[in-house]
Amino acid sequence: MQGPLKQLPIIVKAARKSDVRSQFAALCYRRERGKLRVLLVTSRGSKRWIVPKGWPMDRMTPAACAAREAWEEAGVVGQPYDRCLGLYSYTKLDSSGVMLPCVAMVYPIHVKSLSDHFPEHDQRKRKWFSPKKAARKVDEPELARIIRDFDARGLG
Repeated sequence: MQGPLKQLPIIVKAARKSDVRSQFAALCYRRERGKLRVLLVTSRGSKRWIVPKGWPMDRMTPAACAAREAWEEAGVVGQPYDRCLGLYSYTKLDSSGVMLPCVAMVYPIHVKSLSDHFPEHDQRKRKWFSPKKAARKVDEPELARIIRDFDARGLG
């Protein structure tokens, strides 16, 4: 029997306005005194609690893209895992005022440390929550379920 398949880098192609956009999201976690904790950040515009996420990046795996977003948006230094935990849908308002349909695939990132100096440190807040509380803080029901059901055991 073969082991798990390794993710391959993706090749980014242009999309039409009506296409569903794909994003990669990071479920950043750590253990604190034996309890699982999940890191949320605020969005830049509405200041809602969200998980770090962003667009695909050419020649990077989805998990690596999620890890890059976790660094840029939350200063996370950690270990990404190539296992998609699930996906959730939402609409994103682009800079021209157009609502874009998006699907975000969620990848776990085991947080080793947090940096105080990261690209978006002056644009966002970050905070650790229990999975149950983090699930109540996010707006998207599918993301809330992924967070609530997350079990880090068996990741490595």
